[in-house]
Amino acid sequence: MLETAAKAGGLTNRFRRVRATSAELAVGLSPEDQVVQSMPDASPVKWHLAHTTWFFETFLLIPNLPGYRPFDPAFGYLFNSYYEAVGARHPRPRRGLLTRPGVSEVAAYRDHVDAAMLTLLERGDAERLAPLVTLGLAHEEQHQELILMDLLHLFSCNPVAPAYRPYRPALRGAAHEGRWIAVDGGIVAVGHDGKGFAFDNEGPRHEVLLRPFRLFSRAVTNGEWLAFVEDGGYRNPALWLSDGWSTVNAEGWEAPAYWRRGEDGGWREFTLLGEHPLDEDAPVCHVGFYEADAFARWAGKRLPTEAEWETAAGTMLGSGLSPAGNTLGSGLLRPVAAVAGDGLVQMFGDVWEWTASAYSGYPGFRPAVGAVGEYNGKFMANQYVLRGGCCATPDGHARATYRNFFYPHQRWMFSGVRLAEDA
Repeated sequence: MLETAAKAGGLTNRFRRVRATSAELAVGLSPEDQVVQSMPDASPVKWHLAHTTWFFETFLLIPNLPGYRPFDPAFGYLFNSYYEAVGARHPRPRRGLLTRPGVSEVAAYRDHVDAAMLTLLERGDAERLAPLVTLGLAHEEQHQELILMDLLHLFSCNPVAPAYRPYRPALRGAAHEGRWIAVDGGIVAVGHDGKGFAFDNEGPRHEVLLRPFRLFSRAVTNGEWLAFVEDGGYRNPALWLSDGWSTVNAEGWEAPAYWRRGEDGGWREFTLLGEHPLDEDAPVCHVGFYEADAFARWAGKRLPTEAEWETAAGTMLGSGLSPAGNTLGSGLLRPVAAVAGDGLVQMFGDVWEWTASAYSGYPGFRPAVGAVGEYNGKFMANQYVLRGGCCATPDGHARATYRNFFYPHQRWMFSGVRLAEDA
């Protein structure tokens, strides 16, 4: 009984903490900052705060708390994201048109749902609901990162180049020349082992045959990417996949997203801390799969597969390094390299790293029954897997088995590159 109560108390504390972190991300933002949608892939801050609240109301409170009354019946339509089984929803590209409800009403919605959730968690069946509550909290942490991604894109569209947080000098990238780390081949187990929380797409654990390979010890830097740019990398069709070359020409790419030419002709980078001169030692960020693949080809290397990446990361964690990296409050926008002796660095908490693996289900994967089963499974097509986490990923959210995924042309996320080669 005492153990059950302790678990319930721990879940309640975590619920309070995660919900408070989301609200803190909006501190200092004007109502106008929170309502604008800068592109169809992004969502307004206000929408993120309401949608994460809708998740708890829809999947936990309405089915499980007797007498619970939804805050506003219209919110089920306004703040459903993609759950077809739950009902109709407002079109994603038009979320920025939702001037009503206002920011204050969304805050009241969060308070209403939080109070009801705390009541639910104090009931005797909290242990039964713990897996779904934990999923809801992991879902909200994902949206905390999305808030920062989407704000960066929004502010990048503003001619006055606003800063999200007061500017602090950027931390430099890893002072690490880099070397090739050999990893043995063989039959290895990849995927989550079922101990603790994981998203459904991280399992089942299964065996994969790997040939010996080498992984570069750190992520590709801005300086190395600058050499690619200056060598005409964005103008050489021989380096690009056909769809990638079409995208380069259609979008007019000549550098990573948020790189800008300064008045002196040098490159500058726009971040959530504002615009500053390009730090050539920092890991390159905001590049898509097409760019990552082209850079690897230009360098005479390749991208790692996700099984290779996970195997190398698992070896690193076996040496005692924790993947817990940044906090949203302090190390907000400059990566802090995690070092494992003289081996791999920056595996967690700097930039998401593109892999060569298409996003699909592992052998034996089955989505969960019901609307929650729509969480990951139905997106397993036409996307690529990224690994590791980034500077905007909440502490404790990422794991060696964590599978992020985006379309190959997308690059507004905090995504970078680590090179691999055959042994």
